[in-house]
Amino acid sequence: MLGFDRIGWIEKDIPEVGPTDALCRPLAISPCTSDVHTVWEHAIGDRHDLILGHEASAEVVEVGSLVKDFKPGDKVIIPAITPDWEAVESQAGFSQHSYGMLNGWKFSNVKDGTFAEYFHVNQADGNLAHLPEEISVVDAVMLSDMVPTGFHGANNAEVAYGETVVVIGIGPVGLMAVAGSVLRGAGRVYAVGSRKKCQEVAKFYGATDIINYRDGDIVEQIFEAQKGKHVDKVILAGGGLETFEQAVKLVRPGGIVSNINYLGSGDYLPIPRVEWGLGMGHIRIIGGLMPGGRKNMDYLAQLLVNKRLDVSPLLTHRFGNFKDLEEGLLLMKDKPSDLIKPVIELG
Repeated sequence: MLGFDRIGWIEKDIPEVGPTDALCRPLAISPCTSDVHTVWEHAIGDRHDLILGHEASAEVVEVGSLVKDFKPGDKVIIPAITPDWEAVESQAGFSQHSYGMLNGWKFSNVKDGTFAEYFHVNQADGNLAHLPEEISVVDAVMLSDMVPTGFHGANNAEVAYGETVVVIGIGPVGLMAVAGSVLRGAGRVYAVGSRKKCQEVAKFYGATDIINYRDGDIVEQIFEAQKGKHVDKVILAGGGLETFEQAVKLVRPGGIVSNINYLGSGDYLPIPRVEWGLGMGHIRIIGGLMPGGRKNMDYLAQLLVNKRLDVSPLLTHRFGNFKDLEEGLLLMKDKPSDLIKPVIELG
């Protein structure tokens, strides 16, 4: 990110490694809609000469003197969120916000990201995960952000056996919210989206119903399918601020609205007073940044190793040259109908 609305290539010094840190070389990388929000929606404010990217698998090049479990040559999964584990917020269970709101999100926010020949990882023993031999470097990139963010939506919604869940927005994160809800036992899953490719993949991951917002108001469509009944949970993984109003209208008293959508613009959320039970409907609204760190990566990797989850349908556009990154980022910006995720394999 050269500045607002501008991307390009620059030269920077190789990052220095502290005693607990690591220097990594990317093996595969993937642009994200968050990068689009950062550059073109100005979501995190003015940034100049900031290296973008927070999704990567990598090879360790150098480690600090106090790093115990990683060495040069190790192949690793890099989580998008790399907290400071000694922070009070981390000890309280909110490592994503270590030393401040969203401060566990460091790559392409408070420091340079992964779209570089070399990048820095803080607290390597807590924030790197060994890449199992059974997982390709390309598939591993989806473990950085798409899988944990989508699953975090299902976890925060506390999806339970037999429940009815609506996932609004079925880009890659929403698709993983569908998969996570199914793995948690959801009985019926409505996937809301308009692109045919995303609809097909949503069905692959277990969506029982597809709702196209271009066919009319999604609240009316879902109530018609539900014969007037509310749903148990709603996961917001896309769309604008209006999705909160739709979600509150859809969910039952005592239900949960779980947001994992990056809200890149706007000042306030519209919450319908009556449907929210005049403020007393026991409808919880929770928004959460995905958890980072090694343990989460290790656990999610086991889903791929043991074939509980297949991420390959997400990877619709594959490239093999570092210079293709710019094309991949612009694909995420323009979102052609056949796109879910681009990935660049660097080898």
